Amino acid sequence: MDMPEVDVIVVGAGNAATVGALSARENGASVLQLEISPEHYRGGNSAFTGGAWRIVYHGFDDLARLIPDINDHELSNVDVGTYTEEQYYDDVGRLTEYRSDPDLTEILITQSFDAGLWMREKGVRFQLGLGRQAFKVDGKFKFWGGLACHIWGGGKELIKSLGARAAHEQIAILYETPAVALLQGDNGVAGVRVRHKGRLVDLRSKAVVLAAGGFEANTEMRARYLGPGWDLAKVRGSRYNTGQGLRMALDIGAATAGHWSGAHACAWDMNAPPVGDLDVGDRFQKHGYPYGIVVNAKGQRFLDEGADFHSYTYAKYGGEILKQPGMFAWQIFDQKTVHLLRDEYRIPRTTKEKADTLEELAGKLEGVDPRGFLETMRAFNGAPRPDVPFNPNVHDGLRTTGLAIDKTNWAQQFDTPPYEAYGVTTGITFTFGGVKITNSAEIEDTSGMPIPGLFAAGEMVGGLYYHNYASGTGLMAGAVFGRIAGKSAAAYVRMAR
Repeated sequence: MDMPEVDVIVVGAGNAATVGALSARENGASVLQLEISPEHYRGGNSAFTGGAWRIVYHGFDDLARLIPDINDHELSNVDVGTYTEEQYYDDVGRLTEYRSDPDLTEILITQSFDAGLWMREKGVRFQLGLGRQAFKVDGKFKFWGGLACHIWGGGKELIKSLGARAAHEQIAILYETPAVALLQGDNGVAGVRVRHKGRLVDLRSKAVVLAAGGFEANTEMRARYLGPGWDLAKVRGSRYNTGQGLRMALDIGAATAGHWSGAHACAWDMNAPPVGDLDVGDRFQKHGYPYGIVVNAKGQRFLDEGADFHSYTYAKYGGEILKQPGMFAWQIFDQKTVHLLRDEYRIPRTTKEKADTLEELAGKLEGVDPRGFLETMRAFNGAPRPDVPFNPNVHDGLRTTGLAIDKTNWAQQFDTPPYEAYGVTTGITFTFGGVKITNSAEIEDTSGMPIPGLFAAGEMVGGLYYHNYASGTGLMAGAVFGRIAGKSAAAYVRMAR
């Protein structure tokens, strides 16, 4: 393979990588993208996402700039509310236990809306998150959790739109070409060594943007960094996110940042395949648990299902399932809340049981102690509760008192059969540990200095997430820092000429 030197090589072809490529091209650089997967599987984890898009907005007028084709029916039947910078800061701080890098967090939040407008200019379409982040109250859909905006068509359409724009901008991409190592020159990074059609090839460039994802699909690295049992978790997304980009950076002295023993992991169908299925996307997930209860193999509850809206707990509760006997659990609902469950509960490939009595259901829950389950149900139903109405759109305070683990919101009794149960295990989405970057997305070395010509974006960036994660932040972070990385790489190339 005889490839001329380009200004910027981008390693990866997901959201952050393609945004980085487009940003570098927009700023005058010639760009080449490298993708480890075949073209059909292009996009990394981004292709599997449902498309939640967490931005600052101050009302309907802001959202209308992103979704100009909102129709009159939606206008009259939707209350989008607001999601201010202060709310965004509060959510990130609370969920990460105030460990997130303050500079990166400020950049993420303050540039979120502008990044959305930029994405729209590049051909990405947005829609209201009806059915995922809103319930109908008094005839109007009301949003909660700051996620009124979603990418139209989810991850598949996101990658399709960004890929089409990259092709329009004449950005070349090499598929089935894994990056093996970074090339170094006298003045910094000088390109990437790849394996192409079985041969090692050195591709020269003046700058490199690493956006190749985390190590969630690497069982050895999961066990080493996340701990025992994590090698057995199912992978929600791409089989190709094996941490190779991180290894390449660390091999030349990159500094690490973030929560290397932490990961985003959620409740995932217990019979889902070992890695993500693009035809199913994110629909093996099961996020309705705040309106039911979750039991383990002993038939016992092990977490507070109603601690918060699922957008603020789902990414850490997957790890709690991994700690349970057999690494599985069952989510239980009755007919008062089944209508609140999202479409992911209705796909054909769902592990589900249904029964007219709790006693009958107890005998159907594979792997669960029936006696323990019935004791749990009796205790939960008999626990004292305040006389407040159930309201899925707010923290309603309908809580239990006196249980080993009380449910703090949405704690309705189970008294309306038939009862439904869904079997889940742990599905890992992405890992939190990454490389340390400057505010300009330059990768720093272990002495705290930027490595000349090397930039990062997406899951490879460390310092944003600790312990937990707010839904919709990942795609936004990929867009914000991908845009910065591409612009910074192009500026570096101009200075080096």
